[in-house]
Amino acid sequence: MAETRIDKRFAALKAEGRAGLVTFFTAYDPDRETAQALLDGLPAAGADVIELGMPFSDPMADGPAIQAASLRALKSGGSLKGTLEMVRAFRKKDNDTPIVLMGYYNPIYRYGGEAFIKDALEAGVDGLIVVDLPPEEEEEFALPATKAGLNFIYLTAPTTNDERLTRVLRHASGFVYYVSVAGVTGTASAAQTDVEAAVKRIKAQTDLPVAVGFGIKTPEQAADVAKAADASVVGSALVDLLARNIGKSDVVETVLNQVRALADGVRGARQ
Repeated sequence: MAETRIDKRFAALKAEGRAGLVTFFTAYDPDRETAQALLDGLPAAGADVIELGMPFSDPMADGPAIQAASLRALKSGGSLKGTLEMVRAFRKKDNDTPIVLMGYYNPIYRYGGEAFIKDALEAGVDGLIVVDLPPEEEEEFALPATKAGLNFIYLTAPTTNDERLTRVLRHASGFVYYVSVAGVTGTASAAQTDVEAAVKRIKAQTDLPVAVGFGIKTPEQAADVAKAADASVVGSALVDLLARNIGKSDVVETVLNQVRALADGVRGARQ
């Protein structure tokens, strides 16, 4: 496939000799205006790659924070169509920062896989993480999405053995997302030695960058992960911070300030 924004961003990070920061928020959380302001402000705050959650009523792989975010988003009118509209608005201001849509297959299935791929590309989406669509089902959606030009990013976990890892990586693109702890998002953090060993094992089978997420809450933790991985992924901690500040006039700046702190941690990790 042709080089994507994700490929270009990780190549640039490698040239800079540093890891990246990947941030996650749910589209329309807590409302369209606030979510759009957050999305638009992330690149300047230091986010290298943005994961934008697609609101869904049953986010089974997510913990309480992101479950609550999805419910807030749905109550605010969030939808797959609305998520793509947010990306379109973002692209009017930023044509470089990669955006990965993250979520579940049910909304995509209802939208129509072929139509969704077309509309996602037109909107400016670069990659997809569909957590409940395993490699065994990739012919239905993942392979057509990749063929059309979207990076399809697979999850690996501590329970992924070498044989399974080979299968998962066969058609992966963009980067590999390593879920550092067993369980749902926003849970306990993994030990640094475990992260280092896992990244080494994945890199033995692929040249793709490895991003590590789940349980990263502080700039210090993000920096530790960045010493071993190609990117640190922070989601639940930012979603929690957003939730605690809903209704305050400075909610967007409060969250973006934390992104700046996380970015500083990641950027200083290898100095």
